[in-house]
Amino acid sequence: MGVSNRTSLAIAGTLAVTGLTPLVWGSTYAVTTEFLPQDRPLFTALTRALPAGLGLLAVTRVLPRGQWVWRAAALGVLNIGAFFPFLFLAAYRLPGGVAAVLGAAGPLFALAFARALLAERPTGRKLLAGLTGLAGVGLVVLRADAALDVVGVLAGLAGAASMSAGTVLTKRWGRPEGVGALALTGWQLTAGGLLLLPVALLIEGAPPALSTENILGYAYLGIVGTACAYWIWFRGISRLPATSVAFLALLSPVSATVIGWAALGQALTPIQVLGMALALAGTLLGQAPASPPVRPAAPGGGSVPLSDLKAVSS
Repeated sequence: MGVSNRTSLAIAGTLAVTGLTPLVWGSTYAVTTEFLPQDRPLFTALTRALPAGLGLLAVTRVLPRGQWVWRAAALGVLNIGAFFPFLFLAAYRLPGGVAAVLGAAGPLFALAFARALLAERPTGRKLLAGLTGLAGVGLVVLRADAALDVVGVLAGLAGAASMSAGTVLTKRWGRPEGVGALALTGWQLTAGGLLLLPVALLIEGAPPALSTENILGYAYLGIVGTACAYWIWFRGISRLPATSVAFLALLSPVSATVIGWAALGQALTPIQVLGMALALAGTLLGQAPASPPVRPAAPGGGSVPLSDLKAVSS
């Protein structure tokens, strides 16, 4: 087998593995409605992020230092701390799947950020892919009674832009030498969780009493849907073009719809099936490389063992 064939197979394998993340994220709706207490979105976001981040820090025993202190904080805010509240605010204020459609604009935001931060020119094929995916998600999730709310729309767009900017910046900055994707994931989840902590307490008050069912639901979201899923996501970003990874997010609402049909007995219409096909087509079209590819800036900073706390403040 030639080198190019092996490279293509490696890329396809990485895409397939990275695509597991939005498929897992698609299960969030079903888990939230069936296992978690109602009307506690910020507590749910906090419980997903902070324990998972602290757990990964305990496993990797590596903390950021130098410029990676603020870089990890910035990525944590974009990918977790700001993205989660915007996501939930849009979901609460926008009925009929409008929030999911706004989230599907993420690949288009990623193309714009990649042009600005990575000097990647978006190709006509990727622009078409973004519009196709957006239309497909709309067919999957929109209902006739869908309504618009200015705050919700702004929150949905802000969430999509936040996650897209975080994806592109993660690609641009890379990782410190000797630091793996697991440690980088822990840094971001912890930073995002610490941002969410005071916000959740201020807006929603003290944590609710949890049943065994609630604990199992939060454990799944924290371990599978957050720690493992984000590790795979950031690993994919390090090996693939940022915009290619961003297009994989179109699979999340498709996954949510399939799970709702298979596990919750929700109806699945022919229009939704057509929308799934369009969303999948947009995802596949979005894997074409941008032109011209530009190598991300060389990562700086470094890492420090968790036991050496003194060096972190230097």
